[in-house]
Amino acid sequence: MTLPVHDLALFVGAALLLNLTPGPDMLYVAGTAAARGRLAGVLAALGVGAGCVFHTLLAALGVSALIAASDLAFTALKWAGAAYLVWSGLVMLRARPASATAAAEPKRSSNPFWQGALINALNPKVALFFLAFLPQFIDAGAPGQAVALLVLGTLFNLGGTAVNLGIAFAASGVAAGLARGGGSGRLGPWLQRAAGAMFVGLGVKLAMSSR
Repeated sequence: MTLPVHDLALFVGAALLLNLTPGPDMLYVAGTAAARGRLAGVLAALGVGAGCVFHTLLAALGVSALIAASDLAFTALKWAGAAYLVWSGLVMLRARPASATAAAEPKRSSNPFWQGALINALNPKVALFFLAFLPQFIDAGAPGQAVALLVLGTLFNLGGTAVNLGIAFAASGVAAGLARGGGSGRLGPWLQRAAGAMFVGLGVKLAMSSR
């Protein structure tokens, strides 16, 4: 079956530019990697990718269209996403520098994979973005549109995940380099707090937003 997709090169270029644009997901990955290390940053990036898989499936199954058409569904998801963003931001703001005593204790930090997945999955703006962006590169009325949505969503997600993985490696590398050079071993927690403050702001902004 031939996929009803057109202007694939334009889609790939546009998707790359969009994925390179700083946003909440990239900020979360960078803050997590700088504060908690490379592995945590990689898990955060993969979690964000899992959230994008969720939105791709919603778009292909038509659920995103229902969210866009229903004030109740959109509002419920919006408030859930806003609450989670604010909660995540407050957790980041409460980050404390690691100490020798704390290092010996079991870590109780939230799992960066699931946190990244929820930050992305609970954002209705992402669902509406997929619903608005992907169909522009699919032939209207042609059969196989659901499969085309899955393919384009997967391509978009692969590019976004690659960018976020690069951000995770870069942020963790810079933080580790500064710590080794005696620059500031506390840079990571402060970056995470800065990200937390922005997440609180994004949560408030999402709660006050309309479609």
